[in-house]
Amino acid sequence: MQTEREEASLLGKTGEDLAAEYLKSKGYVIIKRNWRDSRYGEIDIVAENCEEILFVEVRTRKYGALVTGAETVDIHKLSRIKNAAEMFMSRFNTSLPFRLDLIEITYYNNKSDRQDGKKFTLRHIKNI
Repeated sequence: MQTEREEASLLGKTGEDLAAEYLKSKGYVIIKRNWRDSRYGEIDIVAENCEEILFVEVRTRKYGALVTGAETVDIHKLSRIKNAAEMFMSRFNTSLPFRLDLIEITYYNNKSDRQDGKKFTLRHIKNI
């Protein structure tokens, strides 16, 4: 039997896997996953195409959660992501433009919760 923390960790990792696959399907190459800066924290996914680098925060929630994934990204978290992204750009000496995105994944406990029968929805919010 999994603890609540283990279940949440597995749900988060599964959401990040789905987000990475989605970005690949859109032509992005995943550069790093769970890239960590000791001062500003972690960026879930760093991806690039020939035109830009994406720094992606992934938020995964179960259907029926009190708040959406997007609602959990406050100004403080956004500032940390931006600072970590700038640190990444500096460390890896890249001049491509970059942007901060959010991928919100909602899991459904039962396929019957959705008319189309899918187990999850994915919403990509650009330029957060």
